[in-house]
Amino acid sequence: MTKQPTFLMAAFCAALLASPLSAQEVPADKVVATVNGTDITLGQMALTKRQLPPQYQGIPAKVLFDGILEQLIQQTVLGQSLKDTPKITQVELENSRRTTLAGAAIDDIMQQPISEEALKAAYAAKYEGADPQLEYNASHILVATKEEAEAVKKTLDAGADFAATAREKSTGPSGPNGGELGWFGEGRMVKPFEDAVTGMKPGEVSNPVETQFGWHIIKLNDKRQLDAPAFDTVSEELKSDIRKEALDAKIASLVSAASVTRAEDGSIDPELLNSTTLFDK
Repeated sequence: MTKQPTFLMAAFCAALLASPLSAQEVPADKVVATVNGTDITLGQMALTKRQLPPQYQGIPAKVLFDGILEQLIQQTVLGQSLKDTPKITQVELENSRRTTLAGAAIDDIMQQPISEEALKAAYAAKYEGADPQLEYNASHILVATKEEAEAVKKTLDAGADFAATAREKSTGPSGPNGGELGWFGEGRMVKPFEDAVTGMKPGEVSNPVETQFGWHIIKLNDKRQLDAPAFDTVSEELKSDIRKEALDAKIASLVSAASVTRAEDGSIDPELLNSTTLFDK
């Protein structure tokens, strides 16, 4: 990351003694300096200020003005001093332009207004008529081996209290709390654990279930059906979904309409991405 020259702080001190500048409405392309024929504009200075580190953002613009201008003058003469622009620098400039333009296009798409009708249609598509979602409340006892799990199951079948056994035997973080995991929805647990829970009835204790964490004995305490969320509580999420779909559709449309040619498969070694001499040629 480029370091900010120390003259910014010097400018801060000097500007404290300077008389205030009058505010004027001027365009972004207003030229504030010219260096060997290259213009430096007010817009370039404003963007430079926005990109300063956080510790500078609270400093008044009139304090930073001279320091930013001096920074841009120095950068301009440094750039002009290059007799030949290095290849890697040329590529960086190309990538920066591409990324900036793509970002502007994305911003334009994502800022398009969304009608109430579109929001309600998205809500209906996502929540109305969908299969009821269930939440589960379970406890478990986690041990290292199948043999240990089978021994725990026999103890429970003989009438041992599940919570007390979890506090004594479980190696999982929920053990001290009697193995309680609280409420969770589908997709929140690893698949073997979830498969076992979704096939159980409240009060039932499972046979040993293996996951990557070890062997579990699971007790399903309860389950409940989740109602669809209120429209107002998910409207922002729905807006994000709509904008994401619009962006994906726009990108797909643009790519489909573009004339794109690619290098023949296998003609370029992917390991060239790691080449240390790529930009030497």
